[in-house]
Order: sequence, then structure tokens, then C-alpha cells
Amino acid sequence: MNKSFDDLLKKLATVEKKKVSVAVAQDSEVLLAVKAAKERNIADSILVGDADEIKKVADEIGMSLDGYEIIDVKDKIEAARTAVKLVSDGKADMYMKGLLDTKDFLRSVLDKEVGLRTGRPLSHVGVFEMEGVDHLLFLTDVAFVPYPTLEDKANIIRNTVEICEACGVENPKVAPLAAVEVVNPKMPETIEADELTKMNERGEIERCIVDGPLSLDLATVPEAAEHKGATGRKIVGDADVLLFPDIHAGNILYKGLVHFAKVKNGNLITGTAAPVILTSRSDSSEVKVYSLALGALVADSLKKNK
Repeated sequence: MNKSFDDLLKKLATVEKKKVSVAVAQDSEVLLAVKAAKERNIADSILVGDADEIKKVADEIGMSLDGYEIIDVKDKIEAARTAVKLVSDGKADMYMKGLLDTKDFLRSVLDKEVGLRTGRPLSHVGVFEMEGVDHLLFLTDVAFVPYPTLEDKANIIRNTVEICEACGVENPKVAPLAAVEVVNPKMPETIEADELTKMNERGEIERCIVDGPLSLDLATVPEAAEHKGATGRKIVGDADVLLFPDIHAGNILYKGLVHFAKVKNGNLITGTAAPVILTSRSDSSEVKVYSLALGALVADSLKKNK
């Protein structure tokens, strides 16, 4: 099992180098990320956007553009369509957001003519390496689905399992989170968590172990299971996937970890025909590099499965 981003990078060294298509690439953090990805043999890049602006930003950060393919498209919406078409046409393996509004970026992902639709619902997963946890944690959904229904949650699990498998985590343990670890009719989140567990037991959600509802401590702290007398659960502080009841719970924990804990993390949109790298403007170039690494692993997994 790969337990850190260093492990993931070592795994990437054994696969064919991938290529990322960047929509509206004239952004300093994005350019720093693709530069690092190239140097670390994660991925080469096609930079789509205003060529003059791309060169200007590259000069400002001291980056040479030798060896990069640049496609000059001044209009941001058209640049996004051009960039995503490169992926859908098989000329690039993954798609990354640059200096573009998220809504416009996602519109290109869902474009019926050139986008990356699969017919499956989309969701978001954040992958974390953190001090004190001996394995990678997959947080979902923290950025895309505001109020997931039971069906949404089942699809989010299926999407996330694919990311886990690409990262070398087989049969991941999925914890549908709630404030408590017992079913309470007055708390709908606990009812849905219990139903997801039963769906898993019936074989409707495959290639993983689902155990919910679980409180965060029972899902992530082995000692908590002992203290609460819950050592008979399928998950006893060793969850791989934290499934949140809604975007608010997920986003609050995500940002709390990013800003107050010692972590490494990367993010992907899932349920698409190719990996989609959607990071925040406030995310560092390091987060973008780790997101590219995740995208490259998922792209390799998708290619093998096809």
C-alpha cells in the first residue's frame, strides 16, 4: 500500500509519463506546478491561453518555456474548450484549471461536444498525507456536491474507490461520517450512513468496506474504538475514506487541515472520462503538483482498465 505522496511519486516512476492540458495557463502558481511536474517526471504540459501573458508570467517567475507546447487562445472560454478538447481527443491525459472561473472550467468539462462527460455524476476527492496518520486519507465530497442524496453518496463512494485503487489502496475502508455512531431517526445522516452500509453488504457498492454511521474519532483514532467499546466495528480508527454528510462538514475539515495541520494534499474531480485537476486559487503550487501526481496515476489506471 502507498502510504505517502513520496510513495505515489515512486510509483509514478514506473509508469509512462503523462501529459496535462492546462486551460488559461497564464497563472504563476500553475506554471510553477507544471514546471515542477516536468522536472519530477510526473507530466509534460500543453499550455493553452494568451501566449503573451503566459510568457510574461513565466518571465516574472524565472521560468524557461523551452520544451513546452503553447497554444495561443486569447479568449478564456475558448481557451478552456480548446484545452479540454485536447484531452477528449486523446492528445493529453488530464485536464487542469488555470486562471479561469471555476464555473467556466466545469462548463468546459461538461461540454457535450468536447468535454469529458461519462454519464456518471461528478464528485470531488481530496487526498491527504498528515502527521500522526500512517496512511493516506481520502476526503469526499468537500467541494462539489452541496447536499448529496443517498444515491449521490453511493456514487461518490464508487468514484472515490477508483481513486483509491489508482493510488494502490485495495478494498478501501469507507466511513460515512455523522456526529454519532448509532442510527438516530432524528438525524437523517445516520439513517443514510446505515443504508450505505447495507448497500455495501448487498453488493450494490463494490470493491470497498462501508461502515457507518461513524463519528470522526471512531473513523480515524484506533484508541477511540477501544474507549467506546466499538472494537467489533468493521472500521476501528483505520478508515481510508471519510465520506461527509454535506459539503459544509467536508469543506470545514478540509480547510482546517490545510491551514492548521501539517499536511500534504492533492485534489481531483472524479466521474469524468479523464482526470480533472480543480484546485483553488489559494492553493499552493505544491498542492497543484500533488494533484498532478494523482491525476497521472488515475490516468494510468484508466488507460490500463480500458
